[in-house]
This record gives sequence, structure tokens and C-alpha cells, in this order.
Amino acid sequence: MSGSQEEDDLAAAWGAALEDEGAAPAPDATRVLNQAEIDSLLGFESGPSGTADESGIQKIISSGLVSYERLPMLEIVFDRLVRLMSTTLRNFTSDNVEVSIDGIVSLRFADYLNSIPLPAMLGVARADQWDNYGLVVVDSALIYSVVDVLLGGRRGTAAMRIEGRPYTTIERTLVERLIGVVLDDLTSAFEPLCPVEFKFDRLEVNPRFAAISRPSNACVLVRLRVDMEDRGGKLELLLPYATLEPVRELLLQQFMGEKFGRDSIWETHLADELLSTEIALDVVLDEQVLPLSSVISLKVGDRIALGVAPGAPVRLRCGEVPLFEAELGRQEQRLAVRIAREFARGRRAEA
Repeated sequence: MSGSQEEDDLAAAWGAALEDEGAAPAPDATRVLNQAEIDSLLGFESGPSGTADESGIQKIISSGLVSYERLPMLEIVFDRLVRLMSTTLRNFTSDNVEVSIDGIVSLRFADYLNSIPLPAMLGVARADQWDNYGLVVVDSALIYSVVDVLLGGRRGTAAMRIEGRPYTTIERTLVERLIGVVLDDLTSAFEPLCPVEFKFDRLEVNPRFAAISRPSNACVLVRLRVDMEDRGGKLELLLPYATLEPVRELLLQQFMGEKFGRDSIWETHLADELLSTEIALDVVLDEQVLPLSSVISLKVGDRIALGVAPGAPVRLRCGEVPLFEAELGRQEQRLAVRIAREFARGRRAEA
């Protein structure tokens, strides 16, 4: 009883103190956080500078990102793509076109879909040999610039944009032709590395309908800048790592010396020398395994019985590699062998 009485007295004393100081009652446990507290918890900077370090959940999310491997050969392929596109787009538009790379990054597929600035056109391309897909995204500035150039727009004037309406059939058709040209160049860019053909599959304007990979899958994104004098825009290529998996080993190479570093003169000389090289062939009648003591005790005049019958086929070997099966005979005063058949490569390995 004394313990409960003391607790009641203590509670009464605290209540009286709060009333005297005019303090507000304790806040409710279900209080809603304001926007500043939410931004601080998520690690977003609400100020104008935006240079504060990440904190809170943002650090946890960033630390969970997968560190994707670098593919050096892919950068060479994209450099080759830029050179090809600069030529083909000039022929396609009959205008002075400059293509440059803004950057090559790795990111998750869902993050990219959420970052696409709309309106845009998304071309879904299929790589037949790899049995997977990629994306070609054309932003609105490049769409209107290409339409303006192909339909005879005057130079020196910015392309007219009419926002808030769907793309017309003419605009979609012209953009499909542009994407087809880009995919042909991408096929040619990969040709020295591996045979693959990128084919146009469909054209979408809603990123939700262009989901070619799982949201959490890693992708390689290359941002291209297309300038046509005073007009132009951005074109982006997205290739999931799952699409590049069949040629990952090739893309990990530092250079394409295996493909482009060949010396035909040296190859011809080496082939001629190999064909004229002398080798020794051994005719093997029989093989036996004997104890070392028996071999040491052999003397002049001892006989070793062969385990083959007269007329049995013999083997012709070069070193340890069996080449032919032959018949042993005599020609004039010399022993001779007549080749009966050739050993297949599989049987050579087994032998």
C-alpha cells in the first residue's frame, strides 16, 4: 500500500508542476511528421544549394546498390556507333549532323523508366542472336527536329512544338525510320565483336508498355546528343545486362587484338613452314608395363614376347598422339606399313 501511495503522490506532484508552468499535455504517439522532418529522414536537401551529404534512409538505399562491372569493349562499340551514326544521319536527313556521347552509366531498369522525360517515343528493339531486347528512347526535341528536317523545314528556325496532343501517324512513321537507322548502325557497331542483328519490334509512348526487363535488373544506358545546326535533341540506348550476358566475356576484353591484330603475311609464312616441317612417326607393335626390376635385369639375348598375333594391325604415332592404324609387311629388304584407316580426333583423345 505504501508503494502505490507514493506513486500517486508523485503523479499528483508532476501534474501540479505542469499546470503551474502552463505546459501543454504530452503529444500523441500518432503525430504526423511535417515535410521538413520527412525530407530530413529520407536524406533530401530542402535548401537551394542541395550540396548536403546524404543521410538516413537515402544512405541505406545507396549502399544497397549493386556495383556493376565495367565493360571496356562496350565503350569502344559505342564510340564506333557514334562515328557510324554521324555518317548515316547525314545521309538520312541531308543535313549537317553531329553525334556525341553525353555519358555511359549503369542503373536499374525501374529507375530509368521513372526518369524518362515525357513526351517521348520508346522504340523496343530485339536482338535475335541474344534472344533479348533493348530500348531506343527519342526525346521530344529530337522528334520535332527530325520531323521538321525531313518535311522541309527552313533552317535557322526552331522546330515547332505542340504539346498536349498525341503524336500523329506521320511523326510516328518518321521516328520509326530514324530508329531503324540507329539499329542498323548498332548492328554494324557490334559486327567486329560478334554477329548480332537488332530489329525494330514496336514503338511505345508510355514507358509502362516498354517494360523489357525486371524493375531491379541492371542496365547500361548511353546518352547520345544529336545536333543538326540549330536543331537537335537527345537519343538514349538502354541495354539490360541480361541482353549482353551472351557476349560478356568479349565485352570484358581491353582491346580487339584477337580480331584486328592479324598479320596475313606472317600467317601465310607460318602455314608454309608448318607444312614443310619434318616429324617422326613411330610404329607401335605392342605396349607392355613391366616392373623396374625386370627391366634392369634384362640382358643381351633375352626375349620379350609381344602380346599380338601375326598380322595384327599396328599403330602409327607422332609422339603420344595416335594418327593411323596400319598393317605391317615387307617391301624388298625393308619392313613397311600400309595405312588402313585414320584415327578420328575423338578417338585420338581417348587413346
